Amino acid sequence: MAPLGGTAVQDHVALAEIELCGELIIAASAAEDRLSLESIDEVLRVADEKDT
Repeated sequence: MAPLGGTAVQDHVALAEIELCGELIIAASAAEDRLSLESIDEVLRVADEKDT
């Protein structure tokens, strides 16, 4: 049985990955065709990292 003290542990890296996956799923579902690599990079904010 779980403790009642509210000792939930949050893995911030996992939460960030889940958020990015959600954004990618939303973009893919809104697209008429497959997402291009550039579109995927934009959704995942990879282009921002390349520019720095």
